[in-house]
Amino acid sequence: MKARIPKHREFLISFPDSVEQARAEEGWAKLEQIVEDYKKAHNGASVYAPTFIEDCEPAVKELQKEYGFEYTIELV
Repeated sequence: MKARIPKHREFLISFPDSVEQARAEEGWAKLEQIVEDYKKAHNGASVYAPTFIEDCEPAVKELQKEYGFEYTIELV
């Protein structure tokens, strides 16, 4: 069986080595919470929703200031 996922945009997030592991894990947990909150607010929509990036980027930017990770948005 084959499944084809349509092209979509994704956040690619990385924490620099200078960020402590515990701090990075805390940041990841908060990033995952953004996804869960998005699903709840959008009737179960996933990261494949057309407006996911636009809807979540402000929250991701706020966490970036706090946790010092880097991110890009790429079409996959």
